Amino acid sequence: MNPQRAIRLKPTFTMGKLIIHILFILLCAVCVFPFLVIIGTSFQTENDIIKFGYSMIPKNFTLDAYKVILHEPKVLLNSYLVTIGTTVVGSLIGMWVTTSYAYAISRKDYSYRSFLAFFIFFTMLFHGGMVPSYILMVKWLGLRNNILALILPYLISGWFVLLMKGFLQTIPDAIIESAKMDGAGELRIFTQIVLQISKPALATLGLFFALQYWNDWWLTLLYMDQDHLMKLQYLLIKVLKNMEYLNSSEAIQYGLVKPGMQVPSLSARMAMCILAAGPMLLVFPLFQRYFVQGLTVGSVKG
Repeated sequence: MNPQRAIRLKPTFTMGKLIIHILFILLCAVCVFPFLVIIGTSFQTENDIIKFGYSMIPKNFTLDAYKVILHEPKVLLNSYLVTIGTTVVGSLIGMWVTTSYAYAISRKDYSYRSFLAFFIFFTMLFHGGMVPSYILMVKWLGLRNNILALILPYLISGWFVLLMKGFLQTIPDAIIESAKMDGAGELRIFTQIVLQISKPALATLGLFFALQYWNDWWLTLLYMDQDHLMKLQYLLIKVLKNMEYLNSSEAIQYGLVKPGMQVPSLSARMAMCILAAGPMLLVFPLFQRYFVQGLTVGSVKG
């Protein structure tokens, strides 16, 4: 090799990249630290939390908070099943309904495109309120203590539709026109072409739906009276309220707890965070590679 023609390679690692790496490491540490504190505090005793505050490393390791929450494991397991079922079913149906609506208003050759776009935008500005929603679900549809009451209210959202519409508008019209020339119908175009191209946006939309259904407790409070239909979030809130009451003076006055006895309400809050958010923390990395792409592309033309 001629040394005069040799290409001089620049060093790939520079001081600027070193600073950027250090900044990102510090940022990751700042983001991870609260989770470690939550995990550590969930294993602390109530007296240690009151005396020393929240800590990443418990001074006296205990499982009292988890013992109280898992006192009736069948109830907790049932609430997990209800939450997982409503999350999976609601997310799948919601993605189909939202994507279908967004696809209709993204097609320039659809006659009612403007009306449907205005209709979904209008719902983002004005909402009927809790009382009309309750009357619709309970009196007209008869969904009191029905699992559908935990699914139907969140099936479609104006913001989700507009987000999906922005992504679908990036699909070239030539693809749809060529599919029509080959004899494909609208349903086949939508299912075999549009949905296949929209995987990044669908993953983002599915994550939004999953978080919405998983974190919901309000619908359980409104429409459910039976224990076997309680979702996880509502059950944990109910347990926490009971523990706070046991730490009150009224509970001591009525003899529900002994004087000086501490029910682990503070550590139980952290344990509830782990039980409630743990599954979502495991699911999020699966959608992470699609999340940024689907969100940014959908927001360009929205």
